[in-house]
Amino acid sequence: MLRQALNAFCSERLPNDEAIRWFWLACHVAATDLWDDEIWDALSARQVQLARDAGALTVLPIALATRIALHLIAGELAAAASLVEELAAILEATGSYLAPYGALLLAAWCGHEDEVSELIEASMSGVVARGEGLGLSDIEWASAMLYNGLGRYEDARAAAQQVREDPHDPLFSLVLPEFIEAAARSGRAEGADDALKRLVESTRASGTDWALGIEARSRALLSDGEAAEYLYREAIQRLGRTRIRFEVARAHLLYGEWLRREGRRIDAREQLRRAHEMLSDMGAEAFAERARRELAATGETVRKRTADTRGQLTAQETQIAVLAREGHSNPEIGAQLFISPRTVEYHLHKVFTKLEISSRNELQRVLPSEAREAQPV
Repeated sequence: MLRQALNAFCSERLPNDEAIRWFWLACHVAATDLWDDEIWDALSARQVQLARDAGALTVLPIALATRIALHLIAGELAAAASLVEELAAILEATGSYLAPYGALLLAAWCGHEDEVSELIEASMSGVVARGEGLGLSDIEWASAMLYNGLGRYEDARAAAQQVREDPHDPLFSLVLPEFIEAAARSGRAEGADDALKRLVESTRASGTDWALGIEARSRALLSDGEAAEYLYREAIQRLGRTRIRFEVARAHLLYGEWLRREGRRIDAREQLRRAHEMLSDMGAEAFAERARRELAATGETVRKRTADTRGQLTAQETQIAVLAREGHSNPEIGAQLFISPRTVEYHLHKVFTKLEISSRNELQRVLPSEAREAQPV
């Protein structure tokens, strides 16, 4: 029934006013329950565009918040940051109020504990007073994500506990993997088997690579020996076929951690290097630091990302940044460099992260001088 409903939302015959009004529900509930990242991507992008075109400034903040969540699970933190700024500007201009869920989730993904704490403190009383149950779930999801990144598994387990106990919570499926990881890593595995059983009810009904990849990774955390290794590899393979790159990186990290504990340092380094590179490029600082610490435990030294190293663009990133600064669209850049528009988008997100900006307009100001003079080949 959910699949039929979601397919109906994808229909071009759906009137724009109905789409603007209900797409957030299709994304937040149906798409997440069905583990369908492609439909979540398509519907959230369409809702934002429809709200912008219609000048629906009361709906646009909700649409942006839905889109921000998609960007985060995809590991596109720079794109999420850009929408967080746009959302704040709209609320300020209209005098409207929306609890800063997008900013809160972004801070959690980045691993900024102080900022997460400030945002929770600033919004919690209002969220409770207005009865925003989904807002409370967002806070618990963000907290569980933050603490898993920081390696504070007891705290992550506690944060995920309440959502885990409510199968009707819209974020139930997304929080269960956080609980399972926290329970397995904290040494307090009670409840993890039940959480996995509930997760499997959702993932098997869905059958998408995102769903089955998360299931395999969660099973691996509760398995040993050859079974665990097989499941970690399955998770990486399945998640690698989706746009959920953040979860791919975490699969590499968990596999690398497991390999190190098994005494296979050389194999562990390969997985941990990949995780560290991906998470650093995304701007997921806490998870990247967790990967760096694990690499150090294998005997390999990895530099922390500093302002200097974040600003070092690769040759292709420099080409794309220069063309974007000059006003070229992603399809135009892709045509010049013989790559897809989505690949251009991916590299621009990495550029934004390294240069610590959130929009193309800032490229003129922050692009390194040598890049300003570079000409694409």
